[in-house]
Amino acid sequence: MTILVTATSGPFGRLVVESLLASGVPANQIRAGARTVEKAADLGVEVVHLDYSDPASLGTALVGVDSLLLVSGSEVGQRVTQHGNVIDAAAAAGVSHLVYTSAPAATTSALVLAPEHKATEEAIAASGIPATILRNSWYTENYASVVEQARSTGEIVSSVGDGRVASASRKDYADAAAAVLTNPEHIGATYELSGDRAWDFTELAAVAADLIGSPVAYRAVSPAEHAEYLAAAGLDEGTAGFVVALDGNIRDGLLAVTTGDLGRIIGRPTTPLAEGLREAL
Repeated sequence: MTILVTATSGPFGRLVVESLLASGVPANQIRAGARTVEKAADLGVEVVHLDYSDPASLGTALVGVDSLLLVSGSEVGQRVTQHGNVIDAAAAAGVSHLVYTSAPAATTSALVLAPEHKATEEAIAASGIPATILRNSWYTENYASVVEQARSTGEIVSSVGDGRVASASRKDYADAAAAVLTNPEHIGATYELSGDRAWDFTELAAVAADLIGSPVAYRAVSPAEHAEYLAAAGLDEGTAGFVVALDGNIRDGLLAVTTGDLGRIIGRPTTPLAEGLREAL
C-alpha cells in the first residue's frame, strides 16, 4: 500500500502527511510529492519531485501508488490543465483511489472559484478512477493577514455585508483527507466540508480585538467602495476585482453552509474561529 500526497512543499499537503503518520500509517507507505523537494525533506517519508505542469515528473512519482491525494493547485487559470495532467498520469499508473480537494458545491455554485473545480471533478469522473471528492470550504488561516492588518488600522474593511463563513482550520481539513485516504469505505462519496458553525465579520472583528489586545471594528462598505479601498492599498485591478467578487459570494451565503461532514469524518468538533486564528498567528 502506497499513499501519495501531492503539494507537500505547501502547508496543506505537509499537514496531511503529518496526520497520516500520527494516525499510524507507516512512513514507508507514504510518498510526499513536492515541486520543491527540499521543503518537504524533513517529513520523514520518501519525497519525490512532482510538478503538475511536468507530466514526466507525474509519471515517475505515481509508480506503484495505490491512493493519491490531489491537492488543488494554487495557480488560478491553470488548474484545469494541471489537474488534468495528474488525473491522466494517475489513470495510466493504475491508481485505485483518487482523493481531490475541491470547492463548496463546485458543480452548481456561483462561487468565483468553482468553475475550475467543477471541470476537475468532471475529469475525474470521466477517468473512471474510483474517487472521493472533498469539497473544502474556507480555511480560517485565510484571515490571519486580515487580523495582522487590523493591528495597524484598527478595523476590518469588507463588502461581505452580513454574510457568514463556515471556516475550519487547515489541520481539520488535512485530518479529513488523511482519514479518507486510509478508508476505502469513502470511495465514491462527495463531502461538503466546513466548520461546525458559521461566523460573521462582526465576530471576526471581536476575535481579532481579543487576539491583538486592542479595539477592532468591522466597517461594511459597498462593492464599489471596497474596490476603491483595495486599489488605494496597492492591489491591481484584477486582484481587487477578485476579492470583491469573493466577498459578494460570502454576502450571498455561498460559504455559510454547515453540513457537519467535516466533524463526522475527523471524529471531533472542528476548530473554533478564535483558536484557529490564534494558532495561525
